[in-house]
Amino acid sequence: MKTKLIITAFLFSFLMGKSQIFSSDEKKNIVKTNLTAYAFRNYNISYERALLKWLSINISYGNMPKGSPPFKKFYLPEENAGDFTDIELSNTQITIEPRFYLGGKGFGQGFYLAPYYRNSQFTIDNMVYQFYSESLQNDLPINVSGKLSANSFGLLIGNQWALGRNKNWVIDFWILGGHYGKSKGTLAGKTTRKLTPQEQAELKSEFDGQDIPFIKYTTTTNEDGITVELDGPWAGLRSGLSFGYRF
Repeated sequence: MKTKLIITAFLFSFLMGKSQIFSSDEKKNIVKTNLTAYAFRNYNISYERALLKWLSINISYGNMPKGSPPFKKFYLPEENAGDFTDIELSNTQITIEPRFYLGGKGFGQGFYLAPYYRNSQFTIDNMVYQFYSESLQNDLPINVSGKLSANSFGLLIGNQWALGRNKNWVIDFWILGGHYGKSKGTLAGKTTRKLTPQEQAELKSEFDGQDIPFIKYTTTTNEDGITVELDGPWAGLRSGLSFGYRF
């Protein structure tokens, strides 16, 4: 009986020791960057921490410094740009996503589902609107600037691989994700001179006549220009390829 107790204690101590070694050696931290986002001038970093074998939390931050909107010519060709020219855009975003790994590989590896929350902040500058005054029969440039914020929730599906002899390197493939939420913002247009009451009425009528699908907006004018309050839905898609280090 005493011998059995000694053997049982020895096996228990061995298994506990092995468990502790496995736990201490398991790599549960990952630092990554989304490589495809750099094509959009978006500099980003994310940190993922494995909480359980099948569960982790991933937090990412992205920043697009002020400049011309990426690939502007594809969705706003020069001949269809209308009255808007020289737009400068900047953006920051924070995304928080718990990840549920379903493949059984464990600790940040394999196929996953990730519900997520995203906060986005946009700043618009130097958006020059050429307003044509019927009363004066001439063009009047209006410099438009403003900010827009959005909060949205979504779901991402993806797969993450740990590579190398020590499984230190990571490739994270965002297969497809989508989010939906609400946005609010304010745009202010300033003129280079004071507007007459007639010009204010013309300017308000012109902006009120803009066809912006799904977006609610209100306009107010004064002698210095126009203010536009925006309120509406916000939606987006996610896809990409990240590369990182696991430790």
